[in-house]
Order: sequence, then structure tokens, then C-alpha cells
Amino acid sequence: MKVRDDPAGNDAAAICSDLIRFDTTNRGEGAARPERPAAEHVAALLAGAGAEPVIVESAPGRASVLARIPGTDPGHPAFLIHGHLDVVPADASEWTVPPFSGEIRDGCVWGRGAIDMKGSLAMTLAVVRRRLREGRRTRGDLVLAFLADEECTGEHGSRYVVREHRAFFDGCAEAISESGGFSVEAGGVRVYPVATGERGTAWMRLTARGTPGHGSKPAPDNAVAEIAHAVSRLASHEWPVRLTPGVRALLDGLADALGTTIDHDRLDAEAVRLGDVGRLFAGTVRNSANPTRLDAGYKVNVVPGTASAQVDGRYLPGTGEEFLATVDRLLGPKVAREFINHEEAPSADPAGPTFAALAGALRAEDPAARPVPYVMAGGTDAKAFHRIGIRSFGFAPLRLGPGLDYLGMFHGVDERVPVDGLAFGTRVLDRFLDTR
Repeated sequence: MKVRDDPAGNDAAAICSDLIRFDTTNRGEGAARPERPAAEHVAALLAGAGAEPVIVESAPGRASVLARIPGTDPGHPAFLIHGHLDVVPADASEWTVPPFSGEIRDGCVWGRGAIDMKGSLAMTLAVVRRRLREGRRTRGDLVLAFLADEECTGEHGSRYVVREHRAFFDGCAEAISESGGFSVEAGGVRVYPVATGERGTAWMRLTARGTPGHGSKPAPDNAVAEIAHAVSRLASHEWPVRLTPGVRALLDGLADALGTTIDHDRLDAEAVRLGDVGRLFAGTVRNSANPTRLDAGYKVNVVPGTASAQVDGRYLPGTGEEFLATVDRLLGPKVAREFINHEEAPSADPAGPTFAALAGALRAEDPAARPVPYVMAGGTDAKAFHRIGIRSFGFAPLRLGPGLDYLGMFHGVDERVPVDGLAFGTRVLDRFLDTR
């Protein structure tokens, strides 16, 4: 399927399809298929257009691609575009098409990673390749990072490159990456949320210790019971609403775009009332701590001495201390916690020139676009780059039809991206890079 008169858009669809065919499944905790084959493919695409990419490995097969394309003004700030090569698992029995086929059907590229985030990588590659071939450079250096391991902790990807290859990012103060710039339609209005922040990450392992013994005897010091009670207290806790500046900016932007008022005193109900648009803030008005794993015991008639659980904790910017204090109170004195992954909540400036340039590029391709800042409920590699002073905006532009559940396809079934959406995104990115 071709997008007429849009070479970069055609290229993006083909690249996306090819990237999906590389199975880069990351199950976490070291259980991952190597990103190396996909990294070599990306590097070849860049080298073929005249760039000088470098493949770096943090462990055998765990490869990332870095490139720095000189700009026209050595004194101008460099700019970073980063994204990840790995994907979450997919059960083929649940899919309409094989998840690693990269099939183009019904105007979409289908497969695991189409949305998260090989489609975004494909748009970046298509635009950069075209600009290189046409001799069009950004004013400052353009830095590219195609990374391993985002779907776990980033230890083999973004954390590794900022620690071991810091020089690639010299002069970069800002970046763009995934999870923003897509359209959401409501009441005839097309809202484009551009991420200016995300919640912090606190993945935790909880451990309860008790007295082991025979399962038939009284067990007042039962580790399994203690961990179960603690997990239940966490799961049932009603976290209070905390309106951070980033979330307030989203609410104000949505109210203005939709010509309505949003009652800050009943935001859960307002999120339901506003439908797809409400989903943009439903997960970011409060902290959360969701139990995700339980591990205990080895035989039904043996009381084990230890029991553990894992919890996915997320907290809003500026609320980290409050979040952990609440977690400790709910766990109680008999349950210890340790971090599996702990990252601060990064943020970027929704009132600055870069956000204005991103919004302007969207409006140039869609005059009806209403860009608004928003805070992501989840996390990205932006956290690692935040450590070295680089502020990331979530910006992978797509104009979507009203029937496509974009947010629901993240880590979901039948993930797919419209071919014409990729073409739109390449045009927007090209316009934006003209401002760099």
C-alpha cells in the first residue's frame, strides 16, 4: 500500500514493517531476545543515507545504535531523538495477524511494536534519510539513539549509553521520543497531547518473614498471611488527587480546546464524561501502587519462612517522599521493601519555544489541531536522559481515525498503525526539524 506523492511516508511504512519482523521481545529480568539484528538493520539504513552510526553493546546481543549528524552551526545546541528497539511479548493465538509479520492490511501496518514504538522509529529514519539525501541539515547537531531494553529498566539501553557513551550527547538539552503528538477526537475537535512529563517509577519487591513449620499447626507468625494483608492494603488504598503543574496545564488546555469546564473536585467523573480525552488525565491525577506478582511456599503442608510480592509504583513529580511514606505506612513494620527500579519523574517546559515548535508543526499539517501538554502515566527512556540534563518531550506525531483505540493498543492485542498516519507523522517531524 502506498501513500501517494509522499516518499518519506512510503519509506516509513516499509521500514516499520521490516522492523516489526525482527522479534525483539523483552520479557524483563534478563529474558530478552537480542536487539542486535534490528540494530544492524537500523545502522545500515542510516549508513546508506550518509550517516555514520555506531552500534554499542551493553551485553552480548543487547545492542543500541547511536549517531550524531553535524548541523550547520557548531555553536547551536544539539537535539536528540531517542526511541527503543525492544517490544513486550505477544501471544500469537490472540492476534488477528501474526504479531511479527509486519503485514500491511486495511490501511495499517500490523504487529507488535507498530505503536510502541517501531512506527515512531520508522518515521524518524524515513525523515532523517530523506533530509540527508537532499542535503538538508538541522542548525545544531542532530543526535539519534535507537535503544535496547526500554521495556525493562533500560539498564542495557538508555542507562548504559548515558553512562558509557556520554560524549554522544554533549550539547543536548532537549529531546523528543514516544507517547505524544497523536490525535484524539472529541466533539469534532482534534486534540494532540504532547507529553511534557511522566510519573516517577518505583518498582518494589516486598518481603515478609515468619516462622516456618508444619501446615497443620497454628502459625501466628505466617509470612504468607503477612504479605497477603500488606498487598491487600496497598491495592485497596485510595490515593488522593494531586494536581501537579503539568496536569493542571493539561486540564486547562483540554477545557479551552473543547469549550467546556472541567471540575477539578470530581476528576474521576470528569474523565468518564470526556471519554477518550478523559483517559489523558485519568491515570495522572494521583499516585498508584499496583501489586503485580506474588511468590511464596513450595508445598501445601509447609508454612514457608518468607513470602514476597512485587509492586509497580508510580508517583507524580514532587510527590516521591509522600508516596514512599504512604507505602511504608500501608505495609506495616513486618514487611520490608527494596527497589527493583527507582527513577525520578522528569518534566519539560510546556511554555517554552520547543513546545511551541512542536505545536506549530502539528498545526501546519492539520490546521484543526489543538495541541495540549500532558503528563504520561507510564515511563520511558526520558528518565535516563533526564539524569544528564536532557529534557524529553513525548512526540511521535500521528493523525488517527476516531475508531482506532491508540492508547488501548500499547502492550495490547492487534497493535497497528495507519499508513497515512505514518505519512502525516513524517511531514510533521520534517517541519519540526527545520526549527532545530
